[in-house]
Amino acid sequence: MTILLPKGLPANFVLRGEGLTVLDHGTPTGHFARPLRIALVNLMPLKAATETQIARMLALGPAPVDLVLTLPDGYHPGTERADHVRRFYRHWVQLDDKGLDAIVITGAPVETLPFDSVTYWHALVAIFDWAASHAVPVLAICWAAQAALAHFHGVAKHRLGEKRFGVFDNTVVQPASPYLKGLAGGFACPVSRHTEVRPADLPPGVRILAQSNEAGLCLVEDPARRGLYMFNHLEYDRETLSREYQRDLATGRNDVKLPRNYFPGDDPSRRPHHQWRSAGRQLFGNWMETLQLRQNIEQTPPCTLAYHSHASLAAG
Repeated sequence: MTILLPKGLPANFVLRGEGLTVLDHGTPTGHFARPLRIALVNLMPLKAATETQIARMLALGPAPVDLVLTLPDGYHPGTERADHVRRFYRHWVQLDDKGLDAIVITGAPVETLPFDSVTYWHALVAIFDWAASHAVPVLAICWAAQAALAHFHGVAKHRLGEKRFGVFDNTVVQPASPYLKGLAGGFACPVSRHTEVRPADLPPGVRILAQSNEAGLCLVEDPARRGLYMFNHLEYDRETLSREYQRDLATGRNDVKLPRNYFPGDDPSRRPHHQWRSAGRQLFGNWMETLQLRQNIEQTPPCTLAYHSHASLAAG
């Protein structure tokens, strides 16, 4: 499909080079339906890389997307170029007429901190609360998934004995879920985290959709808040774990381990496997289909909905 991005964003050039249709913000979409307006709350340190990964997943989906880059109020990144952030991002409060169809919130390198010790915690909570009060679906990834469960349900995160790092197979627990269409046989997913949420801590109403015997929870749903919480990283590209491994080695720590089930023959000089590629496209596409369905229902005149309702009753 088509994705609209800020003019000059590095992801524009990468995705166009991959043959995807990328338009600048403000470009008329012609015969396309109204794009899904999705906000990306990007908390990752390498913002340009994350923008590209998320935009790629959305651009491969079934509906056109207008992607808005935003940050929690008071959040000031220290690892991305200031000019990049100033040019392409707006703080949440600056999104005057939000008009959002959905929000994607990324992970963040703060998972070992208590939630209320994160400097932008209250600003992030305000985004969660706005989405819940406006019935706007949220896809929260990694630490953001833990943050959503902590805020709405008081669910604790637990420190792991060592970093959970690699690619792990997941079993689908709810094959009838619309989010898991085409994935009922299970899927591999990259994992990179120091903490976890445990199944026993989940409250009633929060459903486990997929999990791994080795890596724990992968995907859960919070239907009451239209929340989909992914603890891992189907958006990662082929080389992301490799770059992270090299970065960890560069710190000089002696506890750095190879990502599991990733390099062929556990040889980091070989090109990594990319066995989660199709699953990532499928999951993001399924999520977008639910957004598109909701958009279509909201745009259908009430009299049409009533007609379909009566017709269904008559057919029954």
